[in-house]
Amino acid sequence: MKKKLVAIMLVCVMVFSLAACGSSSSTTTDTTDDTTSAAVEEEVSAEAEVEETADASVESPLEGKKVAYIMLMSSATIFQMWSDSFTETAEALGMEADTFFCSDNAETWQDTIAQCAAAGYDGLMVSHGGQEYAWAYLSDILEQYPDLKIATFDTPFKDENGDTATIDGVVQFFQQDAGFATMLLDYLMEEVPENAEKIANGEALNILQVQQGAGYNSPFDRRQVGYDEYVDAGYINTVERIAPTDDQNATSSMYDVTVATLAKYSEDDIDGIWVCYDAYAQGVYQALSESGLQIPMVSVDCDNTDIQYMQEEGSMWMACATTNWTLNGEFACRVLALEMADQYEDIEAASCYYDDPGMWMEIPSSIITQEMVNSADGITIENVDTVAADSYSDTSWMPTCDWMVELLGY
Repeated sequence: MKKKLVAIMLVCVMVFSLAACGSSSSTTTDTTDDTTSAAVEEEVSAEAEVEETADASVESPLEGKKVAYIMLMSSATIFQMWSDSFTETAEALGMEADTFFCSDNAETWQDTIAQCAAAGYDGLMVSHGGQEYAWAYLSDILEQYPDLKIATFDTPFKDENGDTATIDGVVQFFQQDAGFATMLLDYLMEEVPENAEKIANGEALNILQVQQGAGYNSPFDRRQVGYDEYVDAGYINTVERIAPTDDQNATSSMYDVTVATLAKYSEDDIDGIWVCYDAYAQGVYQALSESGLQIPMVSVDCDNTDIQYMQEEGSMWMACATTNWTLNGEFACRVLALEMADQYEDIEAASCYYDDPGMWMEIPSSIITQEMVNSADGITIENVDTVAADSYSDTSWMPTCDWMVELLGY
């Protein structure tokens, strides 16, 4: 307040001094008087505004820190949504953020982590590391750089004996994969009239399952857990399980496999097609469309290609189970930031935190239906939140703390 009074007094002194000086060149003097007075008044106003803002704001404990999002896979729309949100959140918390995509190359992923650690990054959000190497590699990195903080997404840890492991201080988080499976099966059981009638009559649905075998990767295995719950409950029978024969060309391979498979069955033999992954689903959909069979199909994950296929006339791609990838990026940054601030208690307070096995979180799942994406023009993965259920944009499960509420709004 004293600064404000001094500044105002200075304005008055300067104005009166300039007025008493006379004017050998009146136009110039008048302009100078007005300009100087206005400039000083503007400075006083700006100073007051900055002071008020400073009084109302909370300083981030992470101001000036540097973080990175390191993704094993190549860039894609949903991963870019994550990156943009991660960066925006980091900047709102006073940090610098970079993103590195590693073209599905495990060696590049590991090299990028090592390079960022050596370059002095304070926190790394690493994604999709392989369970056969991630635990040993990240443990070694943290031994070399004990002040570094790491959080992981879809990166399971297995120790040298193949047992599930953890790393002190490293939070692992995943999508709610088992929930994806059950949500899609619920849709087939409840939202497809013919299927709902069968279930009401106590009959099990016959499902063509598109899924890899056990141990292919951790997310698929967790999705199988949800699927098996419905098998065990007697709600579904698996007609056949199929998968691509060429993982490097999964969509085209899945098309070929599905063409051959559907040739063996009629519509009466299959009540629904359940697909563990949308890249597989795109190939399945193409084969299903060409066959002319009216069999409802559902899948895990969602991108613009999936939405476009769901919007096609006569499409049998009925629903996708997914998470909100913009929120995922924010969530990832929040978790990493709380690690960096050593506020693990606030991570553990989140509703999506699991005490067993500990340091484990799961992002809630949502469903995007054909009806939703056809309910308005121009719907894409970037704006599907405008037609999705409220759960898709819900943030109540996010970890937070006092200073995050001030800086991020909640």
